Amino acid sequence: MDTPDQQGASGSSSQSFNFSSPTMQNQIHELAKTLPPPRKQNTACDACRARKVKCNQVPGQDKCQHCLSKNYPCTHFIQQATSEKKRHAAAAKRPRTLSVSSSSGQPSTSRIGPAEHMAPAAPAGPSHSYQSPAPQFAQPSPSPLPRVDPITTDTQTRDLLAYIFSPPEPSSSSVQTNGSANRLTAPPAPAYGDWGALAHRLSEESFRTEFALDLVEVFFQIVHTRLPLLNPAQFRTRLHYSLYSTGSQNGGTSPNTPPASAVAQQQRTRNSSSPNGGQSAHDPEQRPLHPALVATVIAWGAKFSEHPLFIADRHRNGGQSAFAKVLINRARDLAEDMKVHRIPNADHVVIALLIEPLQSQSLEDNAAGFHGFWLGSAIRLLLDLQINHKSVMSNIEDPEARGTMIFAWWMACLADAYRSVYYRRKPMLDDDDYDIDFYTVGPVPPDIIESHAPQPSPREQLEFLVRLSSDRPRSTLAQLLTIGPISRDQGYYRAAHALARIARQISRQLWRPATESDGIPIDVLTAFMGQLNEWRDAHLAQVGVPSNFEAEWDFVSAVTACASDATYHIMWIILANALDDFGIREVNDVARTGTPETLLPQHAQIEEKKRQVFFQAQHGALRIAGLAGVLATNGYLRLDCAVMHVSCIQAGMLLARLGRPEVQNCITGLEQYAYAYEECADQAAEIKRVYNAAVNGEQEVNHMASVWPRPGGGGDAVGGSGAMNIDQPMFGFP
Repeated sequence: MDTPDQQGASGSSSQSFNFSSPTMQNQIHELAKTLPPPRKQNTACDACRARKVKCNQVPGQDKCQHCLSKNYPCTHFIQQATSEKKRHAAAAKRPRTLSVSSSSGQPSTSRIGPAEHMAPAAPAGPSHSYQSPAPQFAQPSPSPLPRVDPITTDTQTRDLLAYIFSPPEPSSSSVQTNGSANRLTAPPAPAYGDWGALAHRLSEESFRTEFALDLVEVFFQIVHTRLPLLNPAQFRTRLHYSLYSTGSQNGGTSPNTPPASAVAQQQRTRNSSSPNGGQSAHDPEQRPLHPALVATVIAWGAKFSEHPLFIADRHRNGGQSAFAKVLINRARDLAEDMKVHRIPNADHVVIALLIEPLQSQSLEDNAAGFHGFWLGSAIRLLLDLQINHKSVMSNIEDPEARGTMIFAWWMACLADAYRSVYYRRKPMLDDDDYDIDFYTVGPVPPDIIESHAPQPSPREQLEFLVRLSSDRPRSTLAQLLTIGPISRDQGYYRAAHALARIARQISRQLWRPATESDGIPIDVLTAFMGQLNEWRDAHLAQVGVPSNFEAEWDFVSAVTACASDATYHIMWIILANALDDFGIREVNDVARTGTPETLLPQHAQIEEKKRQVFFQAQHGALRIAGLAGVLATNGYLRLDCAVMHVSCIQAGMLLARLGRPEVQNCITGLEQYAYAYEECADQAAEIKRVYNAAVNGEQEVNHMASVWPRPGGGGDAVGGSGAMNIDQPMFGFP
């Protein structure tokens, strides 16, 4: 309760500052007239922004003075985009409800078990999963284009296609983000001129739909056979549902859309602790596909498509598809905008693993830092989901989700090890970072192929566990997944994982400053040589290419066997290059003191080790060149998703330094790779340059000079003939 003194003070204060009195209002009005007018910001039209001139609005006219004089269209697309971006940024700072968090894939405040993230993220709640957050799309807009809205998990697939198939952005509107569905009304046809004579058809919605479905089929025919991360039937069903169902993703009704009451009842009875993450397991084909996943699959299809649109695009742009490059960039940018690299769930793991081999594989083109980024993101997401724990994997009840995560883990695990040894980086994973069991798949024996037994799908192959009880009878599927009734542990993934562990050890021992400055210890080199020889004796005959194989292989079998074979041989090339760059530590220590290295007690042993490494490296390079020649002859490298290109580069560079004519096979293979990976053409040209220099007597040899042969000599350093005969094919492909 206020005292009289306080009441008096309050009254005097209100009398002193009475802004409602006429006198005070007049004073404020007079003061306001003396202030400068408020500055108008973000009001210039697009044409004035591009030319950096003042935008003077003419009263009573729709166009400004500059656009009237130049007869330019007076549009305000950039102003709308900037305002909309600020609005969404402010909305993002507001607290979200639980339903919004689950629909966008954001983690809630309570900790959720890793198994609950396994199913792809989908909107949850009593409303229909296809409800659109942007009803203004259907409302008339005063401007030629509707308002800009970012692509979210609720964006209609048709609107997503309108974005990814939109024409290249002019430089004047480069401020618009790539992750915005801002081109639902297609611009005039000439805007597509940079993509060839047929690109103008992308302005038609019906053509965009058919075109997208065609690219999806290319993905499943070519890429999926090497990277079976998706369920083809489920993906096609969900894509068709979202494209052709009436009212899909916008809350409208359709014959396939259940009523709201049924959805609400289903939501109440749903077990939130199920491995599906609280989603309906009855109609998985009605869940919307992740927009970034759709964009990535379409970008993959564009890489290898022979659609007339891409043929015209390549004809216009010197053999390279400018349209495919834009689709790759937009898929990557969309994944970044949707925080795929930050939020752990199954969809984001798959997207990250598909984007990594999709982009340029050259470190020279890594100015933006994309090389290895998405692989590292996928590994971090898998670790956040605790997929590296056997207990977590066993708790995933959905076999589809479990199979996807199994293959995703092994793909990331192997790619991390091989990338580290290829590009001289430390691996992210160690041998003790996981305890999950081995899943294996091996070449199918011909006698089983000729039988009427059903062939295992990639998903079934990944679901087979090698560690079967010895007393359990072997099924036909078990025989399909192994190499024989006895050597069932010699499957593809077991062999690849064993070689990946060697690659990790090589990376951790060789790619460090101490080794670069001091050299490789002789005992470390000897240990690596022994490990590679043991792997060859245990696995190469089962997963590599046999020299007397006369049957006809298909694309998948040929590339898989050749890649396994080449991955082993490239390890020797990497060892030889490291020896040439760093040398042997014991020899370097003696050389620093000025003592001749011939006085070293281990000199003869060291020279013998260097000869053996060089012999194996040269033999491996010739082997890879022969494999690349066979694959290139059949046109398989043109359809390969960057599996053997590193082997072709490493082997080609070594043969070029030696002046060996067999380097032409590697050059031809890289030129064929350039159809999908443009940087391979530059790498082929560099190998040609090194070869010409070596033939002319220009050599750059360091610590391996004592065992390096003369250029063009055709022999090897140890006097043996370890080269593979590539004049006659060792095996035939269709």
